[in-house]
Amino acid sequence: MGLSVFWFIAIAVLWTGFFVLEGFDFGVGMLHGFIGRDDAERRLVINTIGPLWDGNEVWLIVAAAGMFAAFPGWYATMFSGFYVAIVLLLVSLIIRGVSFEYRGKRDSPRWRRTWDVLMALGSLLAPFLIGLTLANLLHGVPIGSNQEFTGTFLDLLNPYSLFFGLTLVLICIAHGATFISLKTTGPVRERSGSVARSAAPIAALAVLVFAVWTQVINHGVVPGLFPVAAVLAILAAARLVRDRREGWAFGLTTFAMAATVLTIFMDLYPRVMVSSTNAAYSLTVANTSSSPYALKVMTIVAVIFLPLVLLYQGWTYHVFRKRVSMSDLEEQGTTPAREAVPPAGPPRASTAG
Repeated sequence: MGLSVFWFIAIAVLWTGFFVLEGFDFGVGMLHGFIGRDDAERRLVINTIGPLWDGNEVWLIVAAAGMFAAFPGWYATMFSGFYVAIVLLLVSLIIRGVSFEYRGKRDSPRWRRTWDVLMALGSLLAPFLIGLTLANLLHGVPIGSNQEFTGTFLDLLNPYSLFFGLTLVLICIAHGATFISLKTTGPVRERSGSVARSAAPIAALAVLVFAVWTQVINHGVVPGLFPVAAVLAILAAARLVRDRREGWAFGLTTFAMAATVLTIFMDLYPRVMVSSTNAAYSLTVANTSSSPYALKVMTIVAVIFLPLVLLYQGWTYHVFRKRVSMSDLEEQGTTPAREAVPPAGPPRASTAG
């Protein structure tokens, strides 16, 4: 296996890791106003991801940086051709991040509700737009013989890509609801468990349709093993949530998210971006990669620093592994109308609330 193939796999893993970790964050952002019936409960839901959400977003930056360094041809064509979608993605991520930080800055119900709506909107648009972008890599977009995108933003709005964006949103909802039930107690736990049980069958159906549709695009008939396993995992997660085995349920929704995203990259290889103009114009691992020397240097850096990053992030999850409850908000000296203080600890906790 050459280094170019290794880095294609690495980038696929980075995108998958981003959705596994940030997927439940997106779900929490979309659901916090629905599961939380008052301001205190909404703050409780947001606090489940308070110390984690900004660290999870780093995976997106690393995935994009890896594409830039390992496959500059792929990066140039994708980021220039998908410019409008990527700008909208950045806007949604900015709105979402600002809402976490600004929601509790004023003691005003109207102020908080405004940021709640923006948080939910940003959390919905982000996975939808990324799903739209990734699906178009496989579906195919107009690319000329010079590896330049020759279409418009409207070319990205094809039914397959729109559906995959919706599929990721649905998985994020099931993933997020399962995470909330894992991290909370009392009525919020019960309510989030109910949402997870309701959302899981819808997400499973969407994944199944996506799997069949993907095979049709690739001139196949039978869905691949990964998406079928994802469907079964989501359905099993709903049963486990009902049995109050949220840890196992969250593990299964994690697997379902990973399997769904990996399906795109597995069916894409050895291409990195399909041309709908002419199959010969498609971008591949071979014709878009950096020089062997650049890939070698990148590999050395990744081998040294990636384990350290994974250890630190794993430690962060370990530190903030306990459930959060209303008593935690009371111990922090807050009232239902005021923002919760982030828990103390070495990692920087978000002031979301």
